[in-house]
Amino acid sequence: MSITLAAATQPTPAGAVVQWGFLTITVANLVTILVMLLVFVLAVLLPFPAPREEGEEP
Repeated sequence: MSITLAAATQPTPAGAVVQWGFLTITVANLVTILVMLLVFVLAVLLPFPAPREEGEEP
């Protein structure tokens, strides 16, 4: 247990970094943010399922 916990808490070297003006972000974080934005946009744009009428089968 202590070996696993120690391995999980050890700092790892940073991956590729994107620098744009004053903004510096790792590629992994950038991809995560872009996927989250995509999911948000899809959630806003996709319609909700229509409510079923009484007596309608699923």
